[in-house]
Amino acid sequence: MSSESPPTTAVPARSRRVRSAYSNLAAHGEPWVWLTGGALAVALLMITALLGFIVIRGGSTFWPRPLELAELAEGRKVLGEVAGHERVKADDAASRFLTRRLLRVANFELTGKHYEWFDDDAIAATTLPEWATAIERVEGGRFHGTPRRLIDGGQAIAEGPAATWKEYERIHPAVRKRAAEIRRIDRHDRGVVQRRLRAARLAVVQAELDAGRASSRHRDAIEREQKVAEEADRDTKRFDAATGELRRENDRYALEFETAAGETVSMPLANIVRGWQPNRLDFPGKLGVYASRWGEFLADDPREANSAGGVFPAIWGTVAMTLIMAVFVAPFGVLAALYLREYASQGAVMTAVRIAINNLAGVPSIVYGAFGLGFFCYLLGGGIDELFFKASLVADNQPTFGTGGLLWASLTLALLTLPVVIVATEEALASVPNSMREGSYACGAGKWQTIRRIVLPRALPGIMTGLILAMARGAGEVAPLMLVGVKKLAVDLPIDGTFPFIHPEREFMHLAYLIYDVGFQSPNAQAAKPMVFTITFLLVTIIALFNVTAIWMRARLRRRYVVQQF
Repeated sequence: MSSESPPTTAVPARSRRVRSAYSNLAAHGEPWVWLTGGALAVALLMITALLGFIVIRGGSTFWPRPLELAELAEGRKVLGEVAGHERVKADDAASRFLTRRLLRVANFELTGKHYEWFDDDAIAATTLPEWATAIERVEGGRFHGTPRRLIDGGQAIAEGPAATWKEYERIHPAVRKRAAEIRRIDRHDRGVVQRRLRAARLAVVQAELDAGRASSRHRDAIEREQKVAEEADRDTKRFDAATGELRRENDRYALEFETAAGETVSMPLANIVRGWQPNRLDFPGKLGVYASRWGEFLADDPREANSAGGVFPAIWGTVAMTLIMAVFVAPFGVLAALYLREYASQGAVMTAVRIAINNLAGVPSIVYGAFGLGFFCYLLGGGIDELFFKASLVADNQPTFGTGGLLWASLTLALLTLPVVIVATEEALASVPNSMREGSYACGAGKWQTIRRIVLPRALPGIMTGLILAMARGAGEVAPLMLVGVKKLAVDLPIDGTFPFIHPEREFMHLAYLIYDVGFQSPNAQAAKPMVFTITFLLVTIIALFNVTAIWMRARLRRRYVVQQF
């Protein structure tokens, strides 16, 4: 046997080289990391741009802009606020573009227009008149002109722009105070009297239904109604005298203006909400007008088909509905998730239930509105009316709970957002380690004690996450509310005037529906456009405040109960 070793075959150098594990990026997913990171960056950029656009457009609506006097080549003069610019293609054969500007000319009763476009080529000159004045009116929209005289009882007490405006600033606050007192008497005091009259009348009808016309109860109810009617008549005469005196005092004063076209207009001071002269204002003065207009927007009632005035009833309705919705959806969602996760046997039935819950999250919101109208308003509310409010049906044929209202809207949105809370709560319960449950059982605790003292406290941050998502979605819904309670104009809040008790059967205003109404139903589309951005900005701010508050509570719960992350 030969001791020589067998011959070896030479291996090419290229085949002996070991390839690096990092040479192929696709094998380790680096392209997908860049793709997902880029998608996240694009999404954040889009959200930031949208929010920034809303903030800029919505926050700048009430800033006083200069009033520009445009002298047209045709000889006409127009005084207005520049609302926008654009480039358009010329009508002639030449392929050229013209620039034009949009002026808020106001004075609708004189011009028939709120806004008007003017080609820059058609404007001979523009100036900024010192005493040009912008007026916001209770009725009639915006007015632009130059003050000339202030009238008191038919006599001029001030003439010339400077003296007239100084006297106006002295007298107008008292006029507005008297106008506010008239509005309070008409809305609040007369409303209390009318509610007493209606309650007495319904008591008569209820006595007739319960005991019959010949009963002593019916006779006593009629006597009480007569007494209430006599008291109401005395109160009405007293209110008429008080409001008549206030109106006569306000009717003494009028402010006379000269328009850019040379027309003279006399305007009652009681019809003026505020006035300012933007071409004379310095920065603190403009800031004062800006703050005043924001104050009215947040605290006053709407006017001019919701395109002017304030939105306080809509703010109140949005906040109240969202909080009531959260009160209903949180316990039901948590209890349902507790049963599914902690008590129910896992099987085909529970799998089908979970699939159904996930599918409910994708049902169009208008379907929930139709269900709320049929079940809550007509079925449940109609049954409540038949049992407890039959007198109102007989006397006025007017349902109390059998129509849209704050309660039914809140319950409808609670159903809409219930799947979100259930899914988030289940995930939060599943994140609690089983070792904590087993340790609790080992110490002698029962099932419910373990859930209440161990599981729920550590799942609370996740439950709060579901509630945050539910509140954010519910506060911005519009379609269901159109069927179950929202109203175009409802300046009377659904609360009692003598006690802070919420009337769940009353209709209400909502910011999301107000955006739709102002944007698509307003007769003055150009004036409504900036209001749409402002209301949107306000709605986003309110939702953000809700979310920040809930996130702060979630952080406190996490620091208190979750000692370590899993």
